[in-house]
Amino acid sequence: MRWLLDARLGLARELLESSDMTVESVARRCGLGTPANFRTLFKAHVGVPPRTYRETFAVVLAGLPVNG
Repeated sequence: MRWLLDARLGLARELLESSDMTVESVARRCGLGTPANFRTLFKAHVGVPPRTYRETFAVVLAGLPVNG
């Protein structure tokens, strides 16, 4: 179970860094349930909420910074 959660959170991190998908879309795409569940799991395992992570680590898309 831990491996699956780690894999899902890893994919979520990649999507937050490289896309402008909403938190809801990332949660759904990664199989992490509701946005609230995703935010709770992400913060518990990564240490920051998804939005903060995106603001810190996101790449520049189309010449503009990603805004969570």
